[in-house]
Amino acid sequence: MKIRFSFIALALLVFCGKTFAQAPKARINHVAIYVVDVQKSGDFYINVLGLDTIPEPFHDGKHIWLKIGPGAAMHIIQGADIKKEYYKNNHTCFSVASVPAFTNVLKQRSIEWEDINGKKGSISSRVDGVKQIWLKDPDGYWIEVNDAKE
Repeated sequence: MKIRFSFIALALLVFCGKTFAQAPKARINHVAIYVVDVQKSGDFYINVLGLDTIPEPFHDGKHIWLKIGPGAAMHIIQGADIKKEYYKNNHTCFSVASVPAFTNVLKQRSIEWEDINGKKGSISSRVDGVKQIWLKDPDGYWIEVNDAKE
């Protein structure tokens, strides 16, 4: 009787697609950046990259929350003493419809960008044909902008 009950319980678990060892899947909720001037950084992400603000609970002038995708946010937090130097490979990537059109926005705002190899004002093409550029936000965080569709 015990063997039959255990077999039925095991069969139900397998049938439902669950096992005892299965861990819950994580999903991105938010990324946070620590900045010197929250308003300057907020202006960059809102007016240059076109991100929308979302409600933040602090209302202290030291936080800006932005929507960066479905169910995902960026938290900009003021309090850093100085800008820091970051590696290009440690970056956040945003996609746009057209990289050349986006570079026109950067030109209008006198914001420098470069290709993957560091050539100023140049656009890279990945092996899959996706165009990409690299720029820094006001605190030196690297941003990749590309035209990937997915």
